[in-house]
Amino acid sequence: MDCFGPFITKQGRKEFKRYGLLFTCLSSRAVHVEMIDDLSSDAFINGLRCFIAVRGKVRQIRSDQGNNFVGAKNELILKELNVERITSYLAEQDCCFLMNVPCASHVGGVWERQIRTIRSVLSGVVALCPGRLDDSSLRTLFYEAMAIVNSRPLSVETINDPMSLEPLTPNHILTMKSSVPLPPPGKFVPQDMYLRKRWRRVQYLTEQFWSRWRKEYLQNLNRRQCWTKPRRNIKVGDIVLLLEPDVARNKWPLGVVVKTTAAKDGLVRKVQIQVGTKKLSQQGKRENKLAFLERPVQKLVLLLEST
Repeated sequence: MDCFGPFITKQGRKEFKRYGLLFTCLSSRAVHVEMIDDLSSDAFINGLRCFIAVRGKVRQIRSDQGNNFVGAKNELILKELNVERITSYLAEQDCCFLMNVPCASHVGGVWERQIRTIRSVLSGVVALCPGRLDDSSLRTLFYEAMAIVNSRPLSVETINDPMSLEPLTPNHILTMKSSVPLPPPGKFVPQDMYLRKRWRRVQYLTEQFWSRWRKEYLQNLNRRQCWTKPRRNIKVGDIVLLLEPDVARNKWPLGVVVKTTAAKDGLVRKVQIQVGTKKLSQQGKRENKLAFLERPVQKLVLLLEST
């Protein structure tokens, strides 16, 4: 799961910020989008309850630590999500809540890819009618976009063969039906943006989303080119160099690996590193202190192997 936005809606003469809460299934690759008022814990739990009420109980939820939780306070200047409160709430619902390693947004590439395709297209579509959408119209647009994304084929090997079977889509798994969602009732033109019938406005934006998303999605159906060759696992005692983006030049933070975490396939993707830091004491003297950081292996350079 992750959040994206904001989107501006208008109620009367007042403008409000609204956000999208996206869930994507790691098994069926289906997506679900809910509209939330802000990035507070209460709004998130309400969006989660709506998702569970529609799709059923969730066994495990994964998210990153940057954009959705820690970065909410610094980047969006909003209320910070109370992670401990959310974790305890999900534990009561028999749901496991896992967060990625810091500085490892690529670990959540499954949902980051979905968010990028949906967010970029939705932002361009909503920009066609600034200040003309209310909450109900934006929520309907989210659901229409969700139906479009869930109609995409999961495999493209036989999509060019007219004699092959119909490709499987996430909607087939969710609804157990092979028919497409309800087609739009009529033809919609740009003049619908200025009519008082808000449903025609939403349908025109939905068609614009379908047109843009189809073009941008088809261009991304390429094979993975990186991380295809096996490498040596980082072990405890290895000396590594940290690739920190905020470190000044000519300063190379070194560390020693003190703990490794292997996945089910036996590959180590995150480690705990011990680094030395210098801080000023109360007397004004520099003191060496140890710090323990958790980093993904993609952010490390192996300098010296442990014996």
